[in-house]
Amino acid sequence: MSFIYPAIPFIAWLCSGTLKYAINRVRFGEQARQHIGNGGFPSTHTSVISSITMLIGFEHGWGTPLFGLAAAMTYIVMIDAVGIRRAVGENAKWINSLAREYDEARKPALREKQGHTRFEVLGGFAVGTLLAWAASLLN
Repeated sequence: MSFIYPAIPFIAWLCSGTLKYAINRVRFGEQARQHIGNGGFPSTHTSVISSITMLIGFEHGWGTPLFGLAAAMTYIVMIDAVGIRRAVGENAKWINSLAREYDEARKPALREKQGHTRFEVLGGFAVGTLLAWAASLLN
């Protein structure tokens, strides 16, 4: 059994998290950690799931049932990131705004940065795909 299959999602998580931190460090300086969470470029969830999906495609073929299942899971994660989780972030902004109207000293209790833009998801997909491609060459 090759350990590349459990390793590649972890490597994707590390790479996308490091890239996300580096981008936030350039953009926000010392406050970079405050901007890390369930959002931003690249989508870590997408890079993790796409890394294993694309590795399956590279190693076992694009027409296999296993790749089809992995692709379906990847679509679900990507749709969730752009749709549902992004909507949660928008709702959090409204809830925090309403809460501040009643108590001005209150700090936002709900995290407002949730979900991703399509570009952020595409970035995560690119990270996962590049890592899977590199792993398939080394495997």
